[in-house]
Amino acid sequence: MSRLDRLMTLHETDPADADVPYMIAQERAKLGDHAGALEWYDACLKSDPSYHYAYYHKARSQEALEDGDGARATLETGLGVAKRDQNAKATGEIQSFLGELGA
Repeated sequence: MSRLDRLMTLHETDPADADVPYMIAQERAKLGDHAGALEWYDACLKSDPSYHYAYYHKARSQEALEDGDGARATLETGLGVAKRDQNAKATGEIQSFLGELGA
C-alpha cells in the first residue's frame, strides 16, 4: 500500500482531521499532481482556516500550474491569517514567497 493510499484510508477514518488532507495534498504535489493537490489544500483549509502552511504550499502548486495571480491571492489571504494568529515564522515565509512572486 502506498503512502497516498494509507493517507486516503486515514482520511476516511477521520475526515475532520485537517492534517490528513494537508498530507494528501503534499503527496499529490510531490507526485506532480498539482491540480489534485489544490483540491486537498482547499479541504484542509475548509477544515482549519488557520492552517498557515496550507496557504503557502497551495500557492506553490498554483505557481507550478502557472497561476501567479491565484498564488498571490492565496498568499495574501494566508498572510492575513498568519498575522492575525501572530505566527511570525509563517508570516515571514509567506511574505518571502510573495516577494519572489513580485507582489
